[in-house]
Amino acid sequence: MRTNQFKILFALSFTVFINTFSFAQDIPKKGQSIEATPKKEQDTLIKPTDSIINREVPETPQDTTVIDSINPKKKSFLEHIVTYKAQDYTSMNQRKQKLYLYNEAEITYGDLNIKAGDITIDYKRNIVYARGIVDTSGTYTQAPVFDQGGNIVKPDSIVFNTKTQKALIYNSITEQGEGTVIAKVTKKENDSVYFIKDAKYTTAENLDDPEYYILLKRAKIVPKKKIVTGPAQMYFYDVPTPIWMPFSFFPQRPANTAASGVLIPTFGEQNERGYFLQNGGYYFAISPHIDLALMGDYYTNGSYGVRGESTYALRYKFSGNFGFRYENLITSERGFPDYSKTTVYNLRWSHSQDAKASPNSRFSASVNLGSSTFYRASLNQATTGAFLNNTLASSVSYSRTFQGEPQVDFSVTATHSQNTQTQQINMTLPTFQANMGRVFPFAPKTGTKKGMIQNINFQYNVRGENRIQTTDSQFFKKEMFDDAKAGFQHSVPLSTNFKLFKHFSVSASSSFNEVWTFNTIDRRFDFETRETITDTIKGFDSYRTYNFSTSIGTTIYGMFNFEKKGEDKKLKAIRHVMRPAISYNINPAFDRYYDSYETEVVTADGATRDDVEFTRFEQSLFGVPNRRFSSSMGISLSNNFEAKVRDKDSTKTEPKKVTLLNNLNVSTAYNFAGDSLQWSPVRINGGTQLFDKKLSVNFSATLDPYALDNNNRRINTFNIDNGGSLFRLTSANMNMSYSISSKSGDKKDDNARDASVEENIRNGGRADDLFGRSEDYTSKRFDDTDKKDEDQEDNKFYNFKVPWSLRLAYAVNYSNQRRNSEIASHSLMFSGDIELSPKWSVGGSSGYDFKNHGFTFTQLRFERDLLSWRMNFSWVPFSSRSSWNFFIGIKSSILKDLKYEQRRQPDQTL
Repeated sequence: MRTNQFKILFALSFTVFINTFSFAQDIPKKGQSIEATPKKEQDTLIKPTDSIINREVPETPQDTTVIDSINPKKKSFLEHIVTYKAQDYTSMNQRKQKLYLYNEAEITYGDLNIKAGDITIDYKRNIVYARGIVDTSGTYTQAPVFDQGGNIVKPDSIVFNTKTQKALIYNSITEQGEGTVIAKVTKKENDSVYFIKDAKYTTAENLDDPEYYILLKRAKIVPKKKIVTGPAQMYFYDVPTPIWMPFSFFPQRPANTAASGVLIPTFGEQNERGYFLQNGGYYFAISPHIDLALMGDYYTNGSYGVRGESTYALRYKFSGNFGFRYENLITSERGFPDYSKTTVYNLRWSHSQDAKASPNSRFSASVNLGSSTFYRASLNQATTGAFLNNTLASSVSYSRTFQGEPQVDFSVTATHSQNTQTQQINMTLPTFQANMGRVFPFAPKTGTKKGMIQNINFQYNVRGENRIQTTDSQFFKKEMFDDAKAGFQHSVPLSTNFKLFKHFSVSASSSFNEVWTFNTIDRRFDFETRETITDTIKGFDSYRTYNFSTSIGTTIYGMFNFEKKGEDKKLKAIRHVMRPAISYNINPAFDRYYDSYETEVVTADGATRDDVEFTRFEQSLFGVPNRRFSSSMGISLSNNFEAKVRDKDSTKTEPKKVTLLNNLNVSTAYNFAGDSLQWSPVRINGGTQLFDKKLSVNFSATLDPYALDNNNRRINTFNIDNGGSLFRLTSANMNMSYSISSKSGDKKDDNARDASVEENIRNGGRADDLFGRSEDYTSKRFDDTDKKDEDQEDNKFYNFKVPWSLRLAYAVNYSNQRRNSEIASHSLMFSGDIELSPKWSVGGSSGYDFKNHGFTFTQLRFERDLLSWRMNFSWVPFSSRSSWNFFIGIKSSILKDLKYEQRRQPDQTL
């Protein structure tokens, strides 16, 4: 009977407890207590030396499961199995109608779990107590931990009345969205409303001593929805600041979810445009797969800017981002001599398709187009990489493969190329290309192909373009289509290859080409105006060409051994691989596609007439038919050098291979059909990688065998016969890039740097930061990559070993085309980063121009991790882009508008 009574009362208490408890917070007024809660019980709740330590004789530690045994015809009080346990004892006092759990006590019921040092259930008074205990050293330990549905509360103690469904929670720590609330007293009014008093709201990780918090005198919390407060003040390490708010509102949301909301603008001042509000707007969390941010700027002199940014992703399908920016810029005031008004815009779109989405088709986009002056004039970013880069490029393509015999591939592509200096724009809207796979008509049905006949193969390729050439001023206007050109090119290459004398590889190929064009010309001379007139003829026309080529080559291996038997030298051998090749090409003359017109030239001696040749296909997209017969031979030699050296690791028996020269190529050609200057210049190029492939070296040179006359023009006389050397060096260049870092820097997983590199490339910069890092003031300041690895010790403010990285680029170019013999360009550029401590890092990008004797674009960067905050400062100390930017703000997105930002933008240039 007593057992059943205990089960019924225990079930009733837990049923009410589960229906009323949710993760905590709210405040009673002064002097207010919870109904039916004895004062004595409340007082002893906070005292760790409660007499519960001297209770009845402890029982044996248990882990008991209680299952309701009420008549099955009636509804059960318990919907789940109740399990409870305690390290020292569990005890049921029938006279007092209390259940005691002591030392590592735990109760689990459904999704509710309670852990505490001491848990007491008084089912006579409808009160539940949970608190910690005092260990032998007098330390208060095993404070309660409540977990219900993933919501965790960590108070010092808790007491609530199961009848009135109200509770008091003391010294609780609860997570509210991205922040944490540390409250002295929390009053639970009902299942969804809590009141707190003298609470701290912070996003700091160290909750014992947070580096900052917002003190909430009184506040109301609706879990996972909002926190509404009265007066609130900012504190730094318990030091009050003048930053306070009469009231505030903190929207809350579940983890890993996005919410729509207002984007608070940045306030500032500019000399040319007055006071401003920048980057204000609204963020739309449209769905888990797409979002949209609409932002704008306003300046008191009338300048303004609008932007739209969107990111989208569908797992295993595609991902991308889209952005459009428009700025109406006014400098100075109307009536002043320096007054100017201009508009700039920029459109960026990046789309990538998951490789698993569709193996036979693919769509991709990389678009960056807009005003040529956008990156120089924009008020909201310092995109140094794009500013120093004179080209904007875009590409949108769709491709598909049709499996079969033969396989057919086709693609449709739209491209855009824009020179920001000349403001010249070239576009193809669109480019169509289709290719049929190789067909071997004489190949055997089984086995490998052997011999010249069996290796004969042909293909079919077609390419069509609609090419537009325009300027920045006519972009997106109907005039840009006036001079558009369209055409198709069909080609059928026929080739074969075979072995000759076992050691020589021979290949032969021939190609038939047909070009379609929709614009041709006709040219004539007007004897009255004495001008050459070119007429454009619209209509379909075509021409056909063909050519033949063959080549023969082989591979020669050489080994130079430096180690004799019984010796153990460090350099054991050098391996030299040579690949000589000779090719022959024939291009017939297609004179039938050429016409002529008569011109007249008047001189002092009288008028003379002459015939001038031209072809009507001069406006063809794919060139013009060859007018002169060409028969030429090409000679080339490629070399590769490797060395075998003794490995530093004495446990390894095989020597280590070291690359001396990746390649060293020499090539020239001889034109049999030419009447003069038959030899082409000798071109030499090579490259290698040294120091464990950290140093990359590439070089090239051009050697001309012919001499120059007194007017520095090439003549049909060898340079050695003209009193010079065998060859005349006309040009040479060398490029070196070197990247080194400390060992700790090599091992460090720097996701934040990877993200910045990706953004730098997207904005037109370089991965090595040699042009500096771009700064987009409208972009998201911080993300998850700013957080340190949880395995690292975040409390370190010093480095035993200082990680660092250094990237160098050296380039020199020599020019001697017309006896000018000068260094055309000569510069050294570098970029590096040093992590002085886990919280401090500095970096910089600069260089020196040895020809013009001056520093190249220079940028200095300083970053400080302030735990929950972050500070960075970037500075361009000199040049026309002289500027600086200082930023300090909270990392958490919920409080990212608590920031201070000040910057000096580059001077505007006309």
